[in-house]
Amino acid sequence: MSLTLLFATQRVNAEPYSAPFWLPSGNLQTIYPTLFATVPQVDYRRERWELPDGDFVDVDWLNTDLPITDSTATPISSDPAIANPANDITPIVVLFHGLEGNSQSQYAKALMAATKSKGWRGVVIHFRGCSGEPNRLPRVYYAGDTPEIEIMLSRLRTAAPKAKIYAVGVSLGGNALLKWLGESGEHASEVITKAAAVSAPMDLAESANALDKGFNRWVYTPRFVDSMRPKALAMSKRFPGLLDEQKINSAKTIHEIDSAVTAVLYGASSAEDYYAKNAAKPWLDKITLNTLIINAKNDPFMPAEFLPTQADVSSTVNLEYTDEGGHVGFVTSPFPGHVEWLPKHLLSFFEAQP
Repeated sequence: MSLTLLFATQRVNAEPYSAPFWLPSGNLQTIYPTLFATVPQVDYRRERWELPDGDFVDVDWLNTDLPITDSTATPISSDPAIANPANDITPIVVLFHGLEGNSQSQYAKALMAATKSKGWRGVVIHFRGCSGEPNRLPRVYYAGDTPEIEIMLSRLRTAAPKAKIYAVGVSLGGNALLKWLGESGEHASEVITKAAAVSAPMDLAESANALDKGFNRWVYTPRFVDSMRPKALAMSKRFPGLLDEQKINSAKTIHEIDSAVTAVLYGASSAEDYYAKNAAKPWLDKITLNTLIINAKNDPFMPAEFLPTQADVSSTVNLEYTDEGGHVGFVTSPFPGHVEWLPKHLLSFFEAQP
């Protein structure tokens, strides 16, 4: 049975995580749910949000009878947009996905299905370039993209001034959300009600090092790099001279693709500079909002020895480290397994008082 280490200002009213006996390692617990676990199907209604800089992001709303939050957005699905009354208090769960994730990621569908079952509204906000269509500008999403988080959450708050808004960030999205919470301080409570981060690589340099070694380098890293490479090459063709195509083509590791693409477009001098400037860990002691951080100690992407301790975070941050679970895995029995524990745990935290 997996034990849970919980440093909490507010205990979560939910069952602790226990990994199935038939799924014995962090790697299996990471890989298995993306391939075999039972994941609910979710219907979405897509909107396009135009951004102040002339670019756009696509957001996928739970396709329910409940109103969406922004009557000014452009619907690009067959379903018409439905304006949201200003007095609507139905809670909203907003998800920021992980590296190369989207609304079809297994964790996104599981969370949105659980949100729908409660009668709440749910929305997955795609980072630029992750919705299936290239973004317009020579810009990529990145692990500390707090300006983007601020724009998206503020837009939701303006459109739904009376609703509780609960923000969830997964993996890379979790790091970005936590960094925004730390940078925002008291302002965060004016925008959202509570927040949670799952499997966030809060020490970006050590996470990149872990991904570029051993088993990780041969199994996980190629998947990420091979997904990022064609997007980077396409951007290079649209904006000649911006990126070095030879470096992009030769990149085999997270460090190399970040050096060739992310650091360049972000404006960092190197991948190391990019990691140092965008890691959430140094900002955790500045968070004032009630926040839950969930990480498995056998997460192959974020070594347990580099996870923040209670001394690294503020009194409003709940640290929950499970012995097992992998990276955004948290599969539970019976066989063939399901991924209901994580969304139930998150929603239980959001519902708990205060």
